[in-house]
Amino acid sequence: MTYCVGLKIDRGLVFMSDTRTNAGMDSISTFKKMHVWEQPGERVIVLMSAGNLATTQAVVSLLDERTKAVGDRHEKLLETPSMYQTVRLVGDTVKEVIAQSSPAGDKADSYFNASFILGGQIKGSAPRLFMIYPEGNFIESTEDTPFFQIGETKYGKPIIIRAYDRAMSLAETVKLLLVSFDSTLKSNLSVGLPLDLLYLEQDAFKVALKKRIGQDDPYYRTISDGWSNALKTAFASLPDFPG
Repeated sequence: MTYCVGLKIDRGLVFMSDTRTNAGMDSISTFKKMHVWEQPGERVIVLMSAGNLATTQAVVSLLDERTKAVGDRHEKLLETPSMYQTVRLVGDTVKEVIAQSSPAGDKADSYFNASFILGGQIKGSAPRLFMIYPEGNFIESTEDTPFFQIGETKYGKPIIIRAYDRAMSLAETVKLLLVSFDSTLKSNLSVGLPLDLLYLEQDAFKVALKKRIGQDDPYYRTISDGWSNALKTAFASLPDFPG
């Protein structure tokens, strides 16, 4: 299982993902689910993945390989003229990989499924954020839907919905995401530390912040403990049921 969030604020885009993958309780590993292609001064592309690990790794590897290949006829992530063309390229790659991996007759919602969050900014346009489905089609974030989640979303979504504000600072956004992830970690053992955090500041065209947050990170421990204590205090202050 996985939990990834891509969130748009006035200052740019913020991404966070966990790193746990498992094929049963006795087979748990750590894999990076956040991938970055950067051309400082011109563009930054961020891709987060959830679903079948072989599929997601194949998609990322193919995108990366074609980006580096000389004379390859395929369109490349670092050459697309817009974020819309970028998300179409990734969606087509998802369809290509699943079609090659699936036995005849299998569909994208089979064992080989994978979903992605894609965000970034290309010079000359605003930052954009998309969610890509296993079928390769996609949707873009809007004023009404300013963030996307993939993987194990149900535990962390209510927290983001209650507290999100486009005008939040980076510090406030990171705090919100850590609370959302901490609630998910405590509710589902298939989502786990460390967490990867990345911030793209609008019009900077480079990664402004990239950090891995582990179990011993002092700020994460403060957020986790503080959130637990706040919930206990709030629960204790609630009136008794009038029975």
